[in-house]
This record gives sequence, C-alpha cells and structure tokens, in this order.
Amino acid sequence: MDGLIIDSEPYWRKSMIKVLATVGLHLTEEQCATTTGLRFDHVLEYWFEKYPWTHKSIIDVHEEVLAEMEHAILHEAELMPGVFESIDLFRSKGYKLAIASSSAMRLIRACVHRLNGENIFDMVISAEHEEYGKPHPAVFLKAAKDLYVNPLDCLVLEDSMMGLLAAKAARMQCVIVPAPENFDNPKFVIADWKLRSLLEIDSVFSPKEK
Repeated sequence: MDGLIIDSEPYWRKSMIKVLATVGLHLTEEQCATTTGLRFDHVLEYWFEKYPWTHKSIIDVHEEVLAEMEHAILHEAELMPGVFESIDLFRSKGYKLAIASSSAMRLIRACVHRLNGENIFDMVISAEHEEYGKPHPAVFLKAAKDLYVNPLDCLVLEDSMMGLLAAKAARMQCVIVPAPENFDNPKFVIADWKLRSLLEIDSVFSPKEK
C-alpha cells in the first residue's frame, strides 16, 4: 500500500523523525529508509533495541506516529500514478482485488477512503493481526485463503524488498514497482516483473521477450 497505492513513504520518515525526536532519538531519512516494508511495531522494536529511550512507551510512540500517518494519508500524500488504471485493468480481467499490507488497519482504511474505494476491494488485510509481518508470507497467505484462491494463482504488486520476499515465500508471482532511487537494486531480480510505475502495468499481460 505505502509507496504503491499512495506516496506515503516520505510521510512515514517525516513522522518517525518527528515523534522519535521527542524521546531523544534523532534518526536521519536514510536510517528510516532501512526499515521500509517492515511492520511498524517491528520497526519501533528495532530502533528501541539499538537506542533505548525513556519518557514514552513504545505503544505511545506507535500511536503518535499512526495518528500523524492517518492525517497524512487522508489529507496530504498523493496517490501514485497509475493506481486507477491498474484497478480498472485487473477488474476488467476478472481479478479479485485485496490490500494485504504491513500497515495498521486504520491506515489501510484511510487509504481506501482516500481512493473512494469502499467498493473496489474484495478484502483488506493488515499484517498487524498476524504473528509475523513481512518478509514473512503470512499476510499474503491469509489473503489467498480468505479469497478462496490458490497462492500459486495470485499476483502481488509490491514496492519494497520485504514485500517481494514475502510474496515469493508465499509462492506467488510478484510485480515490483520500486522507488526510483532503488530501481536498479540487483536483489529485485527475483521479481517476475519490474516496472518504473503502475502506468506500465499493461506489460504484465504482454508476452515476455525471449
């Protein structure tokens, strides 16, 4: 969802830097980017283990960042290019559509509201309800199970390495749409398709070059 449907990744970094500064942890944008794709409670646990803080609990920090992010998704972050074209294409081909995200359910619902998409998706699932977040495949496997679809028949659209690893661990095909600065990361070779934006989504259904 983040970085694929809505351009919220910069706001994650901004919100983390702002809230963590209140407990004396001053992260850079580059440091924040290293945890892209992880479930947010795991992100906070990671930074707390490296740089323990006082004055606020992890839960308090978690809630403050989510409140910042909910506002950003509803009012500030832009939708990514090609989102509606992709939805229309997959719907025209009879695909069931689901959001299976590491983000909290409140943020998924905010994103759906921003899309006016209450009737677009067959299902929305958050990894916050799973024992493990991405790169574990649990959230994708639950989506397939609840949609009554074989994981081998699923196509995942992702923007992060963590999401790509989760998709491949679930034995699903995956389209990766990385951030421009990360497009040439050689680790993305395991994806079935790599696109510069969702505006290229038609190429997923074009014959592959031999």
